[in-house]
Amino acid sequence: MSTSTMKSVGQPLLEVRNLKKHYAVRNSLGKTTGYVRAINDISFTIYEGETYGLVGESGCGKSTTGRTLLRLVEPTSGEAQFNGNNIFDLNRKELRGIRKDLQMIFQDPHTSLDPKRKVGYSIEESLIINGVKSKEERKRLVTEMLVKLGFNENDYNRFPHEFSGGQRQRIGIARSLILNPKLIICDEPVSALDVSIQAQIINLLKDLQKQLTLSYLFISHDLSVVRHIADRIGVMYLGNLVEQGTTEEIFSNPLHPYTKGLLSAVPVINESSEREKIEITGEIPSPINPPSGCVFRTRCPFAFERCSQESPAEIHVGEHRSVKCHLYDHK
Repeated sequence: MSTSTMKSVGQPLLEVRNLKKHYAVRNSLGKTTGYVRAINDISFTIYEGETYGLVGESGCGKSTTGRTLLRLVEPTSGEAQFNGNNIFDLNRKELRGIRKDLQMIFQDPHTSLDPKRKVGYSIEESLIINGVKSKEERKRLVTEMLVKLGFNENDYNRFPHEFSGGQRQRIGIARSLILNPKLIICDEPVSALDVSIQAQIINLLKDLQKQLTLSYLFISHDLSVVRHIADRIGVMYLGNLVEQGTTEEIFSNPLHPYTKGLLSAVPVINESSEREKIEITGEIPSPINPPSGCVFRTRCPFAFERCSQESPAEIHVGEHRSVKCHLYDHK
């Protein structure tokens, strides 16, 4: 890997290949009339010790991707190799065995915690499920984790409503870390927080990554947030992964018109005004009836005849750089 554009990371930890998730649409008689293509044949790799940012507008399929990888939602097809196992082939018992290595931080720290349970138990529950039978050992591990994340020992016996939004999200992080996972899927983990608290949580995640050699799949609609944590970025549009590259490459030289449009909406300070500005107009098409050919063509200022007739193939333009756009396919 090129250390000039991304930090040195380890071996592939998660390899997602040709992942699809389609939801059947049925009429009042129960007959299938179509499909919502929430995820439409995407592939990407996450390496040990890196953060892969998955970005796009609401409804593009990025959160569904995270939930599918955890089998909270079952895939339509594809594979996800994690530690030598295809997650989608595992039975319930086998899946439970890898869950300790694959955890999730949810978007809303308020609704992801049981308001009737003390936060200590909410964190401890994973230890119970995974066979830590000693109550004293569980409490010790939970208390140590709370202290690591800036709480004190007495916070073990408090309820979620007694904490601020940022504190509740740190409790959610503690819950995801208690089993010493290898990969954490962060589903919009700061979008419900104030900007100042967002920065604190991002810095905490980066510090924990260094301490514990964690990998993250960081899902967000906000490119300015992803810029501060991701090593590489994948850009999703209407269920399709349209561009991938290092964070530096995406921000300095975006290739896909959709990526350029997203970056045009990000406020910048003291940056060259030479960056191409593209305004994305129009509504996102329905995933039930997406446009023919390139799904972005109805909003793309560069669309030409071929875009309506043929879906663009993935074109590799570097070691970790790819784009799906006919503008770069010179056949």
